[in-house]
Amino acid sequence: MELKQRHTNSEEGPNVKVDVQAIKLKRSLGLISGTSIIVGTIIGSGIFISPKGVLQETGSVGLSLIVWTAGGLLSLMGSLSYAELGTLITKSGGEYPYMMEAMGRVVAYLFAWTKIIVLTPSSMAIICLTFAEYFITLFDFCGEPQIPKKIVAALAMSKMLVSNKETFHIAT
Repeated sequence: MELKQRHTNSEEGPNVKVDVQAIKLKRSLGLISGTSIIVGTIIGSGIFISPKGVLQETGSVGLSLIVWTAGGLLSLMGSLSYAELGTLITKSGGEYPYMMEAMGRVVAYLFAWTKIIVLTPSSMAIICLTFAEYFITLFDFCGEPQIPKKIVAALAMSKMLVSNKETFHIAT
């Protein structure tokens, strides 16, 4: 924290010096926490849905473990690449500054709009549907109920939007 002086109008008269503390965020994200955030973002909730499909397609437990290990190594390489990009390009804005540095303003702008309109909403829908699929297993239904799953996913999505309205800039 830094201590700055500012001139202000107060009861003692105009232009009295007042000590004001400037609060700044501390840049402290270590290797473990940074890698964990990036790996968690890259893997997402797909790891909870795909094990059954991987096991069915490979046909054996050993081969499915090899596929999962290869996927984990690929995810690790992606997270380390993002970590290195974050240390080289220290601007805020997620992938936008990286795209701007590598491919120019037009591609970065198109990527940003694609992410806002397509990628982020579809990612949120997949996360909410995954939550709903696991949530409805707590109740005893006959068969595979689609309507309760969609209702739970819609409620989860509305809860995410309400709790993150500052992030999504939703006017209330």
